[in-house]
Amino acid sequence: MELKLHRPICFFDLETTGTDICKDRIVEISILKVYPNGNKESRTWLVNPERPIPATTTAFHGITDEKVAGEPTFKDLSHQVYHMIKDSDLAGYNSDRFDIPLLAEELLRAGVDFDMKNRVSVDVQTIFHKKEERTLSAAYKFYCGKILENAHSAAADTNATYEILKSQLDRYEDLENDVKALAEFTSRKNNVDFAGYICRDKDDEEIFTFGKFKNVKVSEVLEKEPGYYGWFQSADFPLYTKKVLTAIKLRKLNNKLA
Repeated sequence: MELKLHRPICFFDLETTGTDICKDRIVEISILKVYPNGNKESRTWLVNPERPIPATTTAFHGITDEKVAGEPTFKDLSHQVYHMIKDSDLAGYNSDRFDIPLLAEELLRAGVDFDMKNRVSVDVQTIFHKKEERTLSAAYKFYCGKILENAHSAAADTNATYEILKSQLDRYEDLENDVKALAEFTSRKNNVDFAGYICRDKDDEEIFTFGKFKNVKVSEVLEKEPGYYGWFQSADFPLYTKKVLTAIKLRKLNNKLA
């Protein structure tokens, strides 16, 4: 079943130096852009992370320091990457918890003002786990009847993810062929930021999810503890989370001035 699209959707996959969203860097990115008319375009870039790739990570995806030594940095590629995804919804495999947060950090670090305000994301892994509980290779075999060659290469994983989602729509009649509906189905919690430090409560208001202000409204904390904002901005939190908190603070100030 082909996807019913009202705007383009970009399936993407990252290979990285590790799994720390704040500290690790991209070493390969592959994007498959699918348009509402069925047309597709794809790009894959090797990326110089400007730091050594741990041997344990190289053993996983096969990308060595030597392989990326002459490649552009992510900052060099950032505008090309953003130009490809800026008008699109996003999709991937475990993308909501890893690929999108890490991509957001890299873009913000490069000075590109990325956010998810006018787009949605579909995490194909979540559909799979809710329905079957398997890995990507098993998902590809289960849904598509194929063996995933070159697993853990960004291009192979990206194309497999796209094929799996189409097969999932064929298999599950209760899955609506609509990107927004799929995004709602794959959403794990009502996060405001990617990392889950800020989410929405039952009244749709932002609350902190950690520390001494866990479950306390962000607006109340900013009002009663003005120094907390400065501490948060200087602490080791993701750049996107800091951006979200700044937006909440500015909205609060604007409401006061209105």
